[in-house]
Amino acid sequence: MTAAASNRPRYFALIPAAGVGARMEAGSPKQYLPIAGKPMLRHAVDAFLASPLIAHTYIVVSADDGQIDGLVPEQGVTVLRCGGATRMETILNALQALHGSIAAHDQVLVHDAARPGLTPALIAKLINEVGEHPAGGLLALPVVDTVKRAGPANVSAQTVPRDGLWLAQTPQMFSYALLHRALSQAPDPQTITDDASAVEALGLAPRLVEGHPRNLKVTLPRDIQTAELYLAHS
Repeated sequence: MTAAASNRPRYFALIPAAGVGARMEAGSPKQYLPIAGKPMLRHAVDAFLASPLIAHTYIVVSADDGQIDGLVPEQGVTVLRCGGATRMETILNALQALHGSIAAHDQVLVHDAARPGLTPALIAKLINEVGEHPAGGLLALPVVDTVKRAGPANVSAQTVPRDGLWLAQTPQMFSYALLHRALSQAPDPQTITDDASAVEALGLAPRLVEGHPRNLKVTLPRDIQTAELYLAHS
């Protein structure tokens, strides 16, 4: 291997899947709910497996998860049983478990288990458009609707200018070193709603790459039908 090849970053997928999905009111973790004929999580896993750019995929679950073993394929995926109480803790635990296996400059693509609409094309777009941007980047959608700020009793109190507003999606991609530093140094974990916000807390500006509505996050029961409509036209 040449020096140039050894310095070229590899791309790893990391899917935190230790949550319980309380808002789905499904009685079991939402990542295992069936969507379009297979568990929701498997759609995301299959997108990464179908991408020639991804070196390996890691799924992070809680230590007592009893459903993951029957879901993952035999090759290309490793299950890490180190999930934490929060998404941020789960990801940080996984990064610590992978210390030494992933180089500091290798890129980690963190993706929500509840986004089954991911495609290899979106993965490639993120990787290509972020390029060597030192602060990494994320898929996101520009806000096109008029935005209202609610007052008491849900009255419309203010119209918020939408210029420059984006809705964050995943994957969110950062170097292993940067992501580990950002999450480890987060001053207030309660304010870290996604990985990009942890990087922003360091004073850095991740690149926004336009994603696609099909990459929606399944949060409420009604989202399942929308996700299935997109998956039916894959």
